[in-house]
Amino acid sequence: MAILLGAGSLMAAGLTQAVTIDLSYNGAPDEEKNAVHLFASNLKRLVEEKTGSELELTLYPNSMLGEEVQRMEQVMAAPGLNIASFAGISPLFPEIYASSIPFLFRDFDHARRFFDEGEYWKAAQQEFQDRTGTQLLAVVEEGGFLAFTNSKRPIKTPDDFKGLRFRAMDKSQVALYEAFGASGTPIPWTEVYMALKTNVADGQMNPPMYIILGSLHEVQKHLTLANIQYSDQFLVANGQLLESLTDEQRQALEEAVQEANQLNRASIEAKVEERIQFLADQGMEVYRPSAAELTQFQEKAKPSYISWLREQNIEQKWIDLALDDAAKR
Repeated sequence: MAILLGAGSLMAAGLTQAVTIDLSYNGAPDEEKNAVHLFASNLKRLVEEKTGSELELTLYPNSMLGEEVQRMEQVMAAPGLNIASFAGISPLFPEIYASSIPFLFRDFDHARRFFDEGEYWKAAQQEFQDRTGTQLLAVVEEGGFLAFTNSKRPIKTPDDFKGLRFRAMDKSQVALYEAFGASGTPIPWTEVYMALKTNVADGQMNPPMYIILGSLHEVQKHLTLANIQYSDQFLVANGQLLESLTDEQRQALEEAVQEANQLNRASIEAKVEERIQFLADQGMEVYRPSAAELTQFQEKAKPSYISWLREQNIEQKWIDLALDDAAKR
C-alpha cells in the first residue's frame, strides 16, 4: 500500500513530492472490456491533470489487493480509494440492496437520476459515512443492465430457471434465483469462469461487458436480455485521505470523479448493442423477452426480493425511499 501524506504537510516542509493514492478494484486492466478499469484510468488521468500531478493515483486492478471484503477493510483502515461491488458494501451497509430491487429502473437515464438526484442515495451516503468513516463518492456504471446466461437451455420465462444452479455475486442474487425456482451459490468473480466450465454452476448474471471480460461466452450458450437490474459499483474513499487534502485538491478530486463517471456512462450506453452482437457472433444464442414475458419475471422477482429485504432486517424506510425515488423519476 502506498503511504499518503497530506499535501499541506508536504508544502509546509518545503517538499514537492506528489501525494500517491492507491485505487483498488476488480477486473482486468482493459478499458474496452472492463468499465471499472475505464473509470479508474480516466479518474487517474483527470486527477493528475487537475492537480498538476500533486495527486497521483496508483491503480490496482484484478483484485490485486484482495477480494471485496479485504479491500473494504483496507480502505477503512488506511488512506486510499476502492471501487467496491455489492459484495464489498453490503456487509457494512446491507441497506444498499434496496437500490437493486429487480425492475426498479426503466433504462439508463432512470437509474442515473435515481442516484444523482434521489433522497435514498443521499441518505445512504450519510449513513455509510457514519458507520464506516469512509465516503461513497460515486456510483460507477459497470456495463449496463444485467442479463442471464446459462449452458443448459434458453430462458424465456421464470419457469425455465427451475432446477438450474447459478453463480451469485452475493446473497441478494441467491434470493433472486430462488424466486425463479433455481439455486444460487456465491462465487468470487475470479473463480466464475472455472465454476461454469466445470459445471459447478450452470449459469450466471452479468451485463454483456462482463460476460466478454470474463470470456464467459466460451462456457455459456444462452443469453437472455431480461435487463432485470442496473449494474453498478461504488467508489469509496477513506475519510483520513479526504481530510488530508487541501480544499483545492478535494475539489479537483470530486470534479475528476464526476467527469470520469460521465465518460463511463457515455461509453457503456453507446456500446451495449455492439457487445450483444459480439456475443452472438461468438455463438451465444441471444433471446430478448417480450413485454409479457418481462412482466412474468417482474411479478415473480419484485415482491419476492422485497420480502427478502425485510427478512434481512432492513428497515422499511430504506425500501420506501428507493421505491419512492424510482416512482418520482
